[in-house]
Amino acid sequence: MVAVSIIVPVYNTEEYLQKCLNSLTNQTLKNIEIICVNDGSTDNSLKILQDNAIKDDRIKIINQENKKQGAARNAGMQVATGEYIGFVDSDDWVDLNYFERLYNTAKKYDSDIALATNVRIGKNKFKLRLNLQTVDKYTELQDKLDICQQWKNECPTNKIYRKSYLDANNIQWPEGIYCEDKLFTIKAVYFANAVVTVPDVYYYYFDNPKSTVNTYSRQHKKQFNIDKNNARKDVINFLKKQNAEVRDKDFWYVDTKSSIDLFELPIFTLKKSTKTSIGYLLGFIPVYVNGGEE
Repeated sequence: MVAVSIIVPVYNTEEYLQKCLNSLTNQTLKNIEIICVNDGSTDNSLKILQDNAIKDDRIKIINQENKKQGAARNAGMQVATGEYIGFVDSDDWVDLNYFERLYNTAKKYDSDIALATNVRIGKNKFKLRLNLQTVDKYTELQDKLDICQQWKNECPTNKIYRKSYLDANNIQWPEGIYCEDKLFTIKAVYFANAVVTVPDVYYYYFDNPKSTVNTYSRQHKKQFNIDKNNARKDVINFLKKQNAEVRDKDFWYVDTKSSIDLFELPIFTLKKSTKTSIGYLLGFIPVYVNGGEE
């Protein structure tokens, strides 16, 4: 059996794709497959994938029309044969021992998820999103959420996931929307038997100035904010459906919002958490609180 299936959604990243692929084909863990899903790229990305696949038969290419990352990752998961699955974005890269360290630690501690540090790289920017110092295994829900920083950094890519538990719990990516990572990761962390931390190995998230997120039109920004809030609502609804005992106020979504259209200034905003509702005047003055914990 393949140890790890690495799924790479690819959309118009010709400037960065080779660096990403180099970090994967040169992994110290050799028993891997690299599933690249070309999500309707219009640049030279497909040619780069094809050239690399000729040199390394572990690279598999799936072609599809542009459906966004959620659908691309689902397509990769459908053909993955690995014991574990990892996700790498095509403008990011990882340490050369990244998957060996995560896989061996996950196996040693019998954990559905192994967690690494993710580093944000950009112009004059190098920021550790986590700073893992030791190998620790977390089994309680709140502990798993906290170590993954699920309430503020629902990163899906600095982890590997045991495929069998993803399949057993039908954990897939929402498709055709932005912020698809919120619901996938909350389900993955919730259902995982454990999360084990792996120090001193890094996933490098490149803050690509040409990425979809950084090149939004005004219309796309509006849709992004809608999808983001809907994703937050989906997270709350999932936690409630599971009767999950989590810390109140970690997760929020906006239930209602009344604005002055000319300035897009909110008059009244109602935000809801798992147990608490808070109303804000002008977006920041709390005027109403209902529920919550003492």
